[in-house]
Amino acid sequence: MKWTRYLASILTSIATSLSIVISSTTLAADNNATPNIDRIEQRGTLRVGMSTFVPWAMRDKQGELIGFEIDVAKRLAKDAGWQVEFVPTAWDGIIPALLADKFDVIIGGMSITPERAKSVLFTQPYSHSGVQVAANRKLAEGKVSLADFNSRRIKIAARRGAFTVQVARESFPKAKILQFDDEAQAFQEVINGNAHAVIASSPKPEHESIKHDDILFLPFDERLAQGNEAFAVRLKDTDKKAFFDRWILARTEDGWLKERYEYWFSTLDWQNEIATGQ
Repeated sequence: MKWTRYLASILTSIATSLSIVISSTTLAADNNATPNIDRIEQRGTLRVGMSTFVPWAMRDKQGELIGFEIDVAKRLAKDAGWQVEFVPTAWDGIIPALLADKFDVIIGGMSITPERAKSVLFTQPYSHSGVQVAANRKLAEGKVSLADFNSRRIKIAARRGAFTVQVARESFPKAKILQFDDEAQAFQEVINGNAHAVIASSPKPEHESIKHDDILFLPFDERLAQGNEAFAVRLKDTDKKAFFDRWILARTEDGWLKERYEYWFSTLDWQNEIATGQ
């Protein structure tokens, strides 16, 4: 009888322990399965990683962020009933910051590339910019073909970590590519006569060539590459991608994304709003 009671006690203890383990495991699984969109919903704020470059994102005269990406992120948050928090981040560190959960999504004119797709999950494209070259009139006089700029004597400036660096290397494999943390520095290098040309996403080359017509010119009629910009989330954030894809589709179909893109990329109506030096 004593042995029977002892055995029953042991079995009860084991059953209790298994119940605790199963409950803990189930709870952990439930927590891990909580959709990322639900977490944003609970927080009430969408955290957006971005980097400043005209006209995607920049500062106005009051120090507030404006630009195409800022419009996109604000409209997305508004449509979802969230607040938006912008997290300015150096471009070459923006993907590591996303992976470290510093923010929920990158909305920063990031082009889809196979290399980036190894680290992040892209939404469908929401804009399609191109890559263009602006050259120094004096240093690049008479140069109007790709071959003219594909020389070891040629220096081409670009923003570090940007898709344009890859385009520059593919288009001008012999040229020396000078990389800068800020796009404005890359353009200034050409304006100052320290580099023959600068490569950047449109409309920056076009805009700068208008503003500095006496120094800069566009050597090519056609853009070097067609970009596909998309939001970027972590590889596991499939629910975010699906949510953002639906939003992009809706704003594409109603023409809102095109209207905002045309305003920021095809006009300079906003130029007087921004702080000098951008």
